[in-house]
Amino acid sequence: MSYIITTLGNLIQQSAFFGLTWGNYLMIAIALVFLYLAIKKGYEPLLLVPISFGMLLVNMYPDIMLTIEDSDNGVGGLLHYFYLLDEWSILPSLIFLGVGAMTDFGPLIANPKSFLLGAAAQIGIFTAYILAIVMGFPDKAAAAISIIGGADGPTSIFLAGKLGQTKYMGPIAVAAYSYMSLVPIIQPPIMKALTTEKERKVKMEQLRPVSKLERILFPIVVTIVVVLILPTTAPLVGMLMLGNLFKECGVVKQLSETASNALMYIVVIILGTSVGATTSAEAFLNLDTLKIVALGLVAFAAGTAAGVLFGKLMCKATHGKVNPLIGSAGVSAVPMAARVSQKVGQEADPSNFLLMHAMGPNVAGVIGTAVAAGTFMAMFGVI
Repeated sequence: MSYIITTLGNLIQQSAFFGLTWGNYLMIAIALVFLYLAIKKGYEPLLLVPISFGMLLVNMYPDIMLTIEDSDNGVGGLLHYFYLLDEWSILPSLIFLGVGAMTDFGPLIANPKSFLLGAAAQIGIFTAYILAIVMGFPDKAAAAISIIGGADGPTSIFLAGKLGQTKYMGPIAVAAYSYMSLVPIIQPPIMKALTTEKERKVKMEQLRPVSKLERILFPIVVTIVVVLILPTTAPLVGMLMLGNLFKECGVVKQLSETASNALMYIVVIILGTSVGATTSAEAFLNLDTLKIVALGLVAFAAGTAAGVLFGKLMCKATHGKVNPLIGSAGVSAVPMAARVSQKVGQEADPSNFLLMHAMGPNVAGVIGTAVAAGTFMAMFGVI
């Protein structure tokens, strides 16, 4: 009888209830809210479901992120091994490979001026960098945090790892992916506040057809030009353009399909759960995290506003041929930001179709954010 009582007592003591803090319960509640937003509201479920589930797991069973050094038997936790692929910048680069294979660069090729809108939206990144330094973050940490302004989760993780800011990687990644998911909520009020109804009703001319040769040459030329200028962008820009070359060259259909489907989804699962698992209560619930979340929101809002304002400038310069709403798509949330431009434009005029026009700045924003990350790496002498 005593054996049974002792065994039951040990089982009860091993349950998570005796080890959880109020912080763990708070993070579990946040994870459940994220799951609700992903499943019920449809906010980027491919990202939020694995992230929130990783958050749930680590706050009930912290040892799932146990490092090899801290382990008694030399074996780390499952998600620790996933997380190493984030630190080594492998998963963010593979995400870019998949994005390139899934994305049509045609609108950007047809309208090269879209590059200017994508560049304008990067103002949010450098605004956040300055603010982060003012708020007391070291320069490398400020650079890693600022990339949230591009609404680009993989680039945020990539730069945090390259700059050695792994202690901030969890809050940075969660903030970046959260703002990516909340693009349909955050952007429209800013877009409407900065534009008139007349500007939102502007109809743009149909984009010119893009030849197959142009589609093939574009990723090759962009890779050569960008990487020669900023070699540190090679892992991101190189993988993005390689994926797009798979898509456009027409002779490696199997590689294109693998990169845009099976490989992409595998990487999203591993990256999402490992990022979510960095949000243990001990690591996440502190003042620095609140600052990072606030700075990310400011950066994202500033990037959106800068894109719209530059769109207004282009509208005036072209005598009303550019709808300023497409400037908001200059952030890197592909293709969500372009869809928001389309939605806000159709609210003003149901016959307006801006999606393909907005994809130009959207793709340019992805390239621009990678270039911004490469610029920071060059500034700090990181390779």
